[in-house]
Amino acid sequence: MNYLSIEDIDSLPNWVKEARLQKNNPRQNESIGKGKTLCLLFFNNSLRTRLSTQKAAINLGMEVMVMNFGSEGWALEYEDGTIMDQGTSEHIKEAAQVVSQYADIIAIRAFAGLQDKEKDEAEEVLNGFVNYASVPIVNMESSIGHPLQALADAITIAEHRTKTRPKVVLSWAPHPKALPHAVANSFVEMMQLQDADFVITHPKGYELNIEITKNSTIEYDQDEALKNADFVYVKNWSSYLDYGKILHKDSDWMMTEEKLGKAKFMHCLPVRRNVVVTDGVLDNGKSLVIEQANNRTYAAQIVLKKILEKK
Repeated sequence: MNYLSIEDIDSLPNWVKEARLQKNNPRQNESIGKGKTLCLLFFNNSLRTRLSTQKAAINLGMEVMVMNFGSEGWALEYEDGTIMDQGTSEHIKEAAQVVSQYADIIAIRAFAGLQDKEKDEAEEVLNGFVNYASVPIVNMESSIGHPLQALADAITIAEHRTKTRPKVVLSWAPHPKALPHAVANSFVEMMQLQDADFVITHPKGYELNIEITKNSTIEYDQDEALKNADFVYVKNWSSYLDYGKILHKDSDWMMTEEKLGKAKFMHCLPVRRNVVVTDGVLDNGKSLVIEQANNRTYAAQIVLKKILEKK
């Protein structure tokens, strides 16, 4: 069993329920991972993902190895038939098989380059390990998805919802850098499994992949989208159609207390204060960002537990 996307969850309500039970007693299944090793491979930076996944593994009794592959490992080659006389030193075929001998589960974090859409969507790092490793693979954020974050978001919404069918808004926000689509993509996929009034709002030109948004409601007027919202998830992403580009940095889309109204505020972190969202939103009781970060542990924990149960 791999955990590569939200689609690998057989029942989101059941996983959320079980994760919340794990949260009530984090060490209750400590014996399930005894004698097992989790290897975390980071091709990009991390704070919450690294620490929460390590903590989840420890709660399950696992040993953890961490490697910052981008700075510590050999440069990997992913294409078949390549004459490796340039910058790459090791092929994914050997690397994945070697790491598999050291670990019972491999978790990988490798961001989109945002230069070549086709290359990013091929997920060469993640799929390279999936194809050649002999142990389960966990996606700790890839070019097009962040399913651990989305699962943590589902747990957070379940803990704070007061309505059977809440209104949840995913709102684009300005940012000085071009950011990937992974968090937004997985949040959309997760929300499509929820009984909710779900709306995506962003300026024209920032449409996500229509194969992911499918029949989700898209509203270009942010104020209209935010009306009567119960949860507002704010995230920047670069253009998908004009791939990886920043079309504009419209500060009018920054989330404010006035816009948020009575809704709960959500963001995956890290977040740029007074660019993406004002201090006033982050520092009041409506912000759930710290709870979301805490739930990253229990999202990872339920994923690892499900995999260990299958082994």
